[in-house]
Amino acid sequence: MKKYVLTVSCKSTRGIVAAISGFLAEHGCNIVDSAQFDDLETGTFFMRVSFLSEEGADRAVLAQAFAPAAETFAMRWNVFDEQERMKVLLMVSRFGHCLNDLLYRWKIGALPIDIVGVVSNHFDYQKLVVNHDIPFHQIAVTKENKPQAEAQLLEIVERSGAELIVLARYMQVLSDRLCAKMSGRIINIHHSFLPSFKGANPYKQAYMRGVKLIGATAHYVTADLDEGPIIEQDTVRVTHAQSPDDYISLGRDVESQVLARAIHAHIHHRTFINGNKTVVFPPGPGAFASERMG
Repeated sequence: MKKYVLTVSCKSTRGIVAAISGFLAEHGCNIVDSAQFDDLETGTFFMRVSFLSEEGADRAVLAQAFAPAAETFAMRWNVFDEQERMKVLLMVSRFGHCLNDLLYRWKIGALPIDIVGVVSNHFDYQKLVVNHDIPFHQIAVTKENKPQAEAQLLEIVERSGAELIVLARYMQVLSDRLCAKMSGRIINIHHSFLPSFKGANPYKQAYMRGVKLIGATAHYVTADLDEGPIIEQDTVRVTHAQSPDDYISLGRDVESQVLARAIHAHIHHRTFINGNKTVVFPPGPGAFASERMG
């Protein structure tokens, strides 16, 4: 039996769930897990259905058959084969904790993706990446060559077929053009403090102010720097007895975990962009075991 995921968003109205479940039943499919959310503020309905085709139907055949029902409700929808791994391009600068974490999870099978390459504006992690038999691309970025550097990046995206870009502590700002082209397909990670600290040595600033909570935020990238729709967040508590180095170590650990969870949500089609925020459905009882990592 083949396992698929159907994702749907549309204007909220009666009969959507009945239409979807009825369609699946009529086409020999059995629902394994289902989650839905009705945003009463915007009048938008979101649904994710994981199902088995007991007749072994092809994804394209099911998608074609579902199209008339989708048109009736003006749905934005897709059908995904759960066995197909998403192609992901990683980007990193000089902080390697998130890259190392993602490579390890990928290597042991806890992160079911195809890493099609790693792009960096430095050579620090070339050997690490090459030793994993992953293509490494160094693209130097300066104020003068930024358009050309981004053109190189887009060429790599097109050539590799990357469906998702992950900024694993990549410290360059992407252009509005690239953000628009890859809208909903670029995930970034950064630290979070209350109060907020920007500029050089944010962890030292947090230490000097006696911050008690260090956090991390993973979000989709938009033209508004670090203000895209949030996918995942977490915090870790620190005390007055800990040093600036402790702050950095704990911060890097929570960043790595939050980024990995955000990627898992995206690749399993559990995220929906809802204006300036997201709808993120939790893993269901039929989810891959690897989704329960973190």
